[in-house]
Amino acid sequence: MTDPILFEACCGSTADALAAWKGGANRVELNSDMFHGGLTPTLGSLLTVKKHAPDLKVMCMVRPREGGFCYTDVEFETMLADARIFLDNGADGIVFGFLHEDATVDTDRVKAMLDVIGDHESVFHRAIDVVPDVMTALDQLIELGVTRVLTSGQKPTVPEGIFTIKAMIEHAAGRIQILPGCGITPENAQWVRQMTGTTMMHAALTRTVYDRSAMGNPSIYFGGCVYPPEDRYSVTASEDIANFVASANR
Repeated sequence: MTDPILFEACCGSTADALAAWKGGANRVELNSDMFHGGLTPTLGSLLTVKKHAPDLKVMCMVRPREGGFCYTDVEFETMLADARIFLDNGADGIVFGFLHEDATVDTDRVKAMLDVIGDHESVFHRAIDVVPDVMTALDQLIELGVTRVLTSGQKPTVPEGIFTIKAMIEHAAGRIQILPGCGITPENAQWVRQMTGTTMMHAALTRTVYDRSAMGNPSIYFGGCVYPPEDRYSVTASEDIANFVASANR
């Protein structure tokens, strides 16, 4: 019998993480600001998730801003500090990524983060999808001792990068975990599994809900120039997580 897929839910809030847990997710990646691809969450969100779901494995994103992965010295210092705080307060691991301006892996900064993470799990996120040579990057991360990488196969979605993901899994040969993520749905999860041989998947499953409290003056916006509607936001629903897990394990 085929082993069940380990499913990691990408979550943007405490409520999302708890919904994912109730729906059967094995692990969550805890973020804030999913609009920008996921940034560092608050300590309060981690503490609240662990209070209500103490056995849920929580990987905390450490990403101080949107827009690339080559950080200033102050940003780097902040990332190390955030990682220490999360681990001291129950995080099971840290998700991060460091690149040079030429998009190659910044191995010195990765090593410094791994020194902070210690025996906890470490994840090099989809920064790997913009490196010039993905197999060289994998070899560097393997040598450093990173637990796994999150990837869409250097394409916008997993289905588009499926052959690269398969090649990455074969190249890794068990030396590092390859976690496919982005664009995996209940409809294609089984196909992704068959095509790659993966034993784990990562996905963000959200619905739109409405909060009408900002509609008294719809000309006001609280974000940037994109001007998204201010009367709605995205949430994770437990039943969507359950449906994904069931579909991936058919």
